Amino acid sequence: MDAAQLEMRLRKVLGARHPVAAGAVITPDGTTTASVGAAAESEFEIGSVSKGVTGLLYAVALERGEVSESTRLGELLPLEECPAAGVTLGSLARHHSGLPSVPLTGENVRRTVGMIWKGANPYGDSLKELLDSARGVRLRKPRFRYSNLGFQLLGHALASAAGDVAYPELVRARVAEPLGIATFTAPSSVAELGENALPGRGSGGKPHDAWTGEALAPAGGIRATIGDFARLASALADGSAPGIGALDPVAKAGAMEIGAAWITLEHQGRRVTWHNGMTGGFASWMGVDREAGCAVALLTATARVVDRHGFDLLAEVVEGRGGSHGGAGR
Repeated sequence: MDAAQLEMRLRKVLGARHPVAAGAVITPDGTTTASVGAAAESEFEIGSVSKGVTGLLYAVALERGEVSESTRLGELLPLEECPAAGVTLGSLARHHSGLPSVPLTGENVRRTVGMIWKGANPYGDSLKELLDSARGVRLRKPRFRYSNLGFQLLGHALASAAGDVAYPELVRARVAEPLGIATFTAPSSVAELGENALPGRGSGGKPHDAWTGEALAPAGGIRATIGDFARLASALADGSAPGIGALDPVAKAGAMEIGAAWITLEHQGRRVTWHNGMTGGFASWMGVDREAGCAVALLTATARVVDRHGFDLLAEVVEGRGGSHGGAGR
């Protein structure tokens, strides 16, 4: 599939509901990218695929001996004596910590309303504000429960363990630079957005504010071009990504399996490891067939889920290669 064919495929499957989008197809033969309504250098919000990046950083930190699965948040972040301080990094990485998705406060309810009605950013907190909120959180029974809060805390804890660096710097040093990725920015404010940052729209076409914030970065604050997003997907497919062990399943996630953020399930008879993302104005999907060494990455500047299109396109790519086993394997 060449760039022109991929562009036509994107236009067909995404349609008028996704006027600004981009995609990438990765096979052992190479990478093809295409954009619709956007320049190749345009930067999209990748949403919760940021958690996948944090999962890689967690696996790297384990390899370096900076943390262990049993390291507790209170050892790395100033949480004092509160339930969240006793949560282990391993439980955070697989969404089994007992933490809620977000702190259940009146302020967060107001922010959610502002996002729905005004397209406002609900995640503008500083790290200090995040920690203040976490101190008041009650833990629930540990089981699979998707937690934005958990991955925010995990990412900042990993940055602390690496020598008290900022999370964006950790991403740059341990993921972006080794893979030759130029973007993967995590702006803490609108003022830090680059000139190629795309505006996003809600599912109904309403403009939405950019999702920026220091606290948000590890769970949903990274931006990337389709070229750099594809570079990550390629490294996952061929096994060269730093922290590639994050993709290996270690626990149940409902009917699926989970590693460090990355989910694995069976689709059309093949195992796919994936993560998706959604912000107020963007959606994303990245999936890898590790046996075939193939991957697909999708980005759109409209907050409409693209998961089905990603799974179907990946199955089409692998089938087109005869289901060949060309990747690094598991």
